[in-house]
Amino acid sequence: MSKEIKILAIESSCDETAAAVVVNGRDVRSNIISSQIDLHTVYGGVVPEIASRKHVENINYVIQEALDTASVTLSDIDAVAVTYGPGLVGALLVGVAEAKAISYARKLPLIGVHHIEGHISANYIEHKDLEPPYICLVVSGGHSHLVKVTDYGEYEVLGRTRDDAAGEAFDKVARAIGLGYPGGPKIDKISGKGNPQAITFPRASIAEHPYDFSFSGLKSAVLNYLNQCEMKGESYNQADVAASFQQSVVDVLTEHAMMAMEETGMKKLAIAGGVASNTALRQTMKERCREKEIDFYYPSPILCTDNAAMIGAAGYYEYRKGIRHGLDLNAVPNLKLGER
Repeated sequence: MSKEIKILAIESSCDETAAAVVVNGRDVRSNIISSQIDLHTVYGGVVPEIASRKHVENINYVIQEALDTASVTLSDIDAVAVTYGPGLVGALLVGVAEAKAISYARKLPLIGVHHIEGHISANYIEHKDLEPPYICLVVSGGHSHLVKVTDYGEYEVLGRTRDDAAGEAFDKVARAIGLGYPGGPKIDKISGKGNPQAITFPRASIAEHPYDFSFSGLKSAVLNYLNQCEMKGESYNQADVAASFQQSVVDVLTEHAMMAMEETGMKKLAIAGGVASNTALRQTMKERCREKEIDFYYPSPILCTDNAAMIGAAGYYEYRKGIRHGLDLNAVPNLKLGER
């Protein structure tokens, strides 16, 4: 496809209102993100109603800024891509309604994008040489997926979380030890001052589904440790608890990924999602991949968080395959990867 395909992408699945202009799937001309973290911090997590209302307030301004930054107008856009699931239903609806309005008014193709597919596609922006097939570990606040990417837009889910996602466990543990929200970056930071071997926390595995994840038991083990300290009148080292918890998560994620690499014979591994920016996870993955001569890919932190550039990248490859959605496109909060 020789013509430049300019995708206007919209992401509003949780608490970031984002818009981007992406050309040919890998050239990001703009990537505007309006975060709501400050609004939700006081509540210790995302409040869906507040998130939805803020999306309504912000979305037109964010889209206009994305267009202005890319030095284009809607007349230059070839298609509109939008996250339609999974996520918070109210938040998703704001982005989907906006995308449908633009599509209708400008007679532009409409492409609904799976949020997890967007995270996976963030690697295409960062690594121009990356092409399927490869294994991708997607770890975020709502998702822990181990995915075999067989082609653009074609996925085989090898494993997924059975309960708490990795990022969700980070948030809950951070709140329990007094770090507050958002938990991931705060645990990452304080863990650098702690001993990851100070406390032995469990590394859960599911015998009949070895690629699946379970972090609920780990979260409970941390809470039990804190409760025992309180009952005994003993203090605990906040940094040691954070570092030991983080090490347990990193060990599980790494071992599952390495097992998949060995059993599939793949030589390319990517990580994606908010937890993919975790310092310890990146370093451990780098070392293990170096030992096993595996090519390792990961996005910059700004592309690990929810953003629209990744939706534009995924949307481009859907566009190339002829995927189009009608004005009946709806938000699907529990959308499974691979579903249309």
